[in-house]
Amino acid sequence: MTNQYVVSAVAPDGSEGEVVAFAQQKMMTLKEQVTIYTDESRTSVLCTFEAREINDIGAVYDVRDSEGDTIGSFREKPIASLVRSTWAMEQPGTPELTGRERNFVVAVLRRVWEFLPYLDLVPFVWPYHFDFREGGKRTMTFDKKFGLRDRYVLDLASPGIDRRLAIAQAVALDALQER
Repeated sequence: MTNQYVVSAVAPDGSEGEVVAFAQQKMMTLKEQVTIYTDESRTSVLCTFEAREINDIGAVYDVRDSEGDTIGSFREKPIASLVRSTWAMEQPGTPELTGRERNFVVAVLRRVWEFLPYLDLVPFVWPYHFDFREGGKRTMTFDKKFGLRDRYVLDLASPGIDRRLAIAQAVALDALQER
């Protein structure tokens, strides 16, 4: 029981380019930890993220490079996430970025869907999207695409964001929210 994530760059023609990261999440672990590799061979670590504590609600996840040095961290904001999932991402030397589900209506419908009897057996297929902002400026987007397999597009609008931290946050948006 694992979730696998293959992260590819976008080729100049808009198609899928080379693989830049591969992650595999072990399910049913006591403390969440994910290793992200540079490719599917799993020979070289790109980064890892790990919860600081076992408690899942409001847990902070530290992102470290292959040497174990901190790249940054992220956490879900539990109160703000009651209606629309909201995350905070921090990178040393830069302001905190806040990521929130873009569409309020989709967020509310997804929550209602989870509470209706028997619908929990049917996946909520409407795609969700996150916008990360610093103040009012959009710095990163995460868009889920329609399809048989889960597919996402991560767009870094700010060159100051560490790509490894952004990839770790993107994997976490799917893995930790069980979508």
